[in-house]
Amino acid sequence: MDHIQGQADPEEQSGGAAGLPPALPAKAGHAPAPAPVGPARVVTLTAGEFTLTVNPVDGSEIEPLRPGTRPGRPAKRDAAARTARAAAARPPVLPGPPVPARPLLEREEERERLVRLLGRGRSVRLTGPSGSGRTALLDAVAAHCAGLAPDGVVRLSGHGHQQPAELLQALYATVYEASDQRPDRIELLARVRDIGAIVLLDDLEMGGPALDELLHATPECAYLLAATPETRSPSDDSHIEEVFLGGLGKADCLELLETRLGRPLTDLETAWASDLRFASEGLPLRFVQAAALLRQRDELNHTAEDDDEEEPGVFDERPRDAVEVPLPTLAEGAAPAELLASRVSESARAALRIACALGGELPHHAHLPALVGDTHADSAVSELLDCGLLTPVGTRYRLAAGVARQLEEVGYGDTAAEEARTAARHYAWWTGHSSVTPERVAAEADAVLCALSGADVVAAVLLARTAAPAFAASRHWEAWERVLRSGAEAARKAGEVAEQAYFHHELGVLALCEGRLDRARAELETSIGLRGALADKRGTVAGRRALALVVDREAAEVAASPPLRLEAPALPPAAAPAALPPAPPAAAAGFPGQAAPKAVAAPVAPVAPAAPVSSAKSEAVTRVAPVVPVIRRQEPPTTLSEVFEDAFPISPKPEPAAPAPRPAPQPAHDGAARRRRVLLAGAGALAVVALGTVVSLAMSSSDTSAPPAQSPAVSGTKTRSAPPVVPGASGNDPAPDPSDPAAPPSESATPGETTSPTTPGRTPSRTPSRRPQSTPPQPPTSSSVSPPPTSAEPSASPTPTETAPPSPTATSGTGTGTASATAGGTPGRSLGDGP
Repeated sequence: MDHIQGQADPEEQSGGAAGLPPALPAKAGHAPAPAPVGPARVVTLTAGEFTLTVNPVDGSEIEPLRPGTRPGRPAKRDAAARTARAAAARPPVLPGPPVPARPLLEREEERERLVRLLGRGRSVRLTGPSGSGRTALLDAVAAHCAGLAPDGVVRLSGHGHQQPAELLQALYATVYEASDQRPDRIELLARVRDIGAIVLLDDLEMGGPALDELLHATPECAYLLAATPETRSPSDDSHIEEVFLGGLGKADCLELLETRLGRPLTDLETAWASDLRFASEGLPLRFVQAAALLRQRDELNHTAEDDDEEEPGVFDERPRDAVEVPLPTLAEGAAPAELLASRVSESARAALRIACALGGELPHHAHLPALVGDTHADSAVSELLDCGLLTPVGTRYRLAAGVARQLEEVGYGDTAAEEARTAARHYAWWTGHSSVTPERVAAEADAVLCALSGADVVAAVLLARTAAPAFAASRHWEAWERVLRSGAEAARKAGEVAEQAYFHHELGVLALCEGRLDRARAELETSIGLRGALADKRGTVAGRRALALVVDREAAEVAASPPLRLEAPALPPAAAPAALPPAPPAAAAGFPGQAAPKAVAAPVAPVAPAAPVSSAKSEAVTRVAPVVPVIRRQEPPTTLSEVFEDAFPISPKPEPAAPAPRPAPQPAHDGAARRRRVLLAGAGALAVVALGTVVSLAMSSSDTSAPPAQSPAVSGTKTRSAPPVVPGASGNDPAPDPSDPAAPPSESATPGETTSPTTPGRTPSRTPSRRPQSTPPQPPTSSSVSPPPTSAEPSASPTPTETAPPSPTATSGTGTGTASATAGGTPGRSLGDGP
């Protein structure tokens, strides 16, 4: 802009469609400026498996790649192309006198070590504080490593990058000739794996797993990572060499000061420099700034002028005896930003205010005349760089370490809001201009993002609306996402529904390109809802097309990895009967009222593999026949050990002759029958144990009872007694097996009679019963009374008996009554009879 005339140039008038007010009309006698020819800037890219058309008007459009349009493998750049790109990656050449290069002092040992390690393919982390000369050392290493790798030396900047994805994209764009392609993650990893280069990564800000991911993705590259001590350290298994860069020695500090000053130091200045070296730990940046302080002092004291020319003129207001400016104090030498800024030009101070408002980022020197309002403001960058207030970062400049904090303390940040608003409106016009390429916008990404964060909501919406398509077209998608999110928030606060819908649509398209389908669906549905409320048909159609792609991608992912479902196996008809072991008929029936069969056992027959068959229902579940080892027995068990062996088999027995094949039972009936067999066998075992316990208790009780007063008598009257019942078991349980060896020996007599054991002097005990049973009265047949029973049976019924000498007693098979006979004894009378 021509700030003297106050009007815009014809080239700037052509960019009035970017959202700013229209330019002033042309002067009389001048032809009107030509309007911009053609529509807005539209760029088509290949993003993974999609074709992305960046449309700044209605929103980006995305569609799948058409058959036959997929790009082939990109070619690598040759040496000449790499040299040209490396020159473009350096900071721009500043107008005015050239700035002298900083000499590399006392760094020969570090440089040789770094070159040697990189030549062996080792990655190195160069750690040093801010202002220690890491960037200058990287420049020297790059000059000596040009021919060590097949893909040359690649310079990257890690400032502002916390994830390795964007750095890998930058590495891919530097090595490969692919100006209109941005590969997806899978293709990107496949391409960068083939890159063999020495990568110099300055201002590293990540470490740990993120740095490991960067190193593992490029195994053929050797990295020189320049970082500060505050940066997160690499992991233990990264195998990165560590080189620490400290300060300079006293002699080197004095040499650097004399080189920048252009003259030898005085004794007073030498002592001052020695104290400064002790306070600053020998950082080269502090001595560059100290040299600028001494040069400004010389200019104020007119030390370089001749004595004959010191005589003031008639109109010279300088007094004859000028006050000499003293040396800066040690505090001013340690924090010289305030003193240095007070002695530079007004344009340089205005540039410092803009840099403080933008978080330390200084715009390109071509923007300073419009931002500052001075035609020659572009020369302020070289002035600030010579003073040590700026430092190069990639292709741009920013305030040196500690300068922004020192300037804000003295009031340079008081006008930050106004400066950010001015920068945001300027960048909104510049990024939307049709003559500005997306690559130039990407180079100013940090300054644009800082202006966006510090501006008001109206300026932020305008800047985000024009800068977002440029970042998308330049493939700088990290900045694209940050601009879109900031713009959506600013549009929501400003109440701009249409702009908010645009930002959400772009966020959905970006998420779809990166494979984040859930995020893409949420953003696109939000955009469609907002545009539907505004009746924006074109925007709604574009959003629904992108949402349809999201649905297709989700369906493709589900089809590629379906859920695991088991289908019912089908056996061949001939192999089905032989595949399962034969089972008894009772197991096939499996009715509740049927008696449980004896457990039989046999080795399990091998099951033939099931052949897969097509099933109409995909939800079918595989039914697996239970395999239970059983013991096959021909006769029922007769002893307690055999009963336990049936229920709990210990070792398999030899299989007898196989019976005739039987039809295979149903798995459900077979399992129920087997469970019933096991339960019945266990119940029988418990009954046998309980019965044995009762018998042993009864015998022990009868052994401890007192002997009767008279000889045992045998009752000749038949009595009824309750069947033996085991405590805790059911009354329907069968009586113990006569063949049980644990039962007392007995021999059968006449039916209906009971024979007592032939034990002299003892009366057989009664069988315990659960409840008393009534006995019908009998006529008295004996005159004697038998002794009372010795068992502890509750409420036993009295029975008339006849005493007689001991004689064998027979027990009937039914166990329902007893009879005693006396061979010539005196008849007795029972206790229950009357007189």
